[in-house]
Amino acid sequence: MIGALEIGLIYGVMALGVYLTFRVLNFPDLTVDGSFTTGAAVAAAIITNGGNPVLATLAGGGAGLIAGIITGLLHTKGKIDGLLAGILTMIALWSVNLRIMGTAKEDAAVAANLPLLRTDSVFTPLKDASLLRTWAGVAILFVAVMVFKLIVDWFLATNLGLSIQATGDNGPMIRSFGVSTDATTILTLALSNGLVALCGALVAQYQGFADISMGIGLILVGLASVILGQAVLGQRFIWVSTFAVVFGAVVYRLIIFYAMRVGLDPNDMKLVTAVLVVLALLLPRWGFLKRVPSLRGRGGRVTPRETAPAATTPEPAAAAPSKGE
Repeated sequence: MIGALEIGLIYGVMALGVYLTFRVLNFPDLTVDGSFTTGAAVAAAIITNGGNPVLATLAGGGAGLIAGIITGLLHTKGKIDGLLAGILTMIALWSVNLRIMGTAKEDAAVAANLPLLRTDSVFTPLKDASLLRTWAGVAILFVAVMVFKLIVDWFLATNLGLSIQATGDNGPMIRSFGVSTDATTILTLALSNGLVALCGALVAQYQGFADISMGIGLILVGLASVILGQAVLGQRFIWVSTFAVVFGAVVYRLIIFYAMRVGLDPNDMKLVTAVLVVLALLLPRWGFLKRVPSLRGRGGRVTPRETAPAATTPEPAAAAPSKGE
């Protein structure tokens, strides 16, 4: 279970990236399926070639930034539908990722996977100190992910962050104030995919390999994390929303962990993820759970329903005195 908590916290970085596009910008970005693998491929290739793990991780995140910018340019400047722009970038990244991993192999121009078991990584200090896969390791990863969460909170509270939120809520309105929605869209997509690729670089180092298929269906994992977390904790405030998506990533990994413990086939995990998302979307609309969102919206306090004032019959107007009176 400790391993599930650790990998869930790492995937919390990816969930923050998906939150920026899915919730804040209201943009259905499928680039993450490719940028996640791009981050892993870049980091693995640099580490295999003798590079510094920290710099390799940052380089992986930078590659994700570029992928997000490409999707943003296709959508804003090329006038391509957002969903299609993400799909196009994702498909192109498949070939790019094969080429990137191929740079670490002497006998091939492309490679479908890269092992990292005998190389140093950002987790090597934790392994050497026997902290990885312990509660101390969970605490360290929790603090690290909370740093990313606080950075996202701070950014969304700035003028630029508020402009991004307004872009997602009402683009025409914020354009009337002179804000370039094209610029905010490109920036958000870049930051989102940068976080996703950074997570991919960390996951590759944590599990000891990078694989071309490791990002397939990742958008579903990200949406499951966002929806599950916010279904439980709500999304009234930004700081609650960002914590909720990290919480959702951990809950998702724990559900997968226990699903495999009871004997489910690993090949059924995508089906389990889809069912989780459907349940998280539909359960609040059924039965007594309909009240949950409204209670969350009031900060958890139940406000008694006000009774309508009793209808009163208007008093008849006094008769006007006659002239003789």
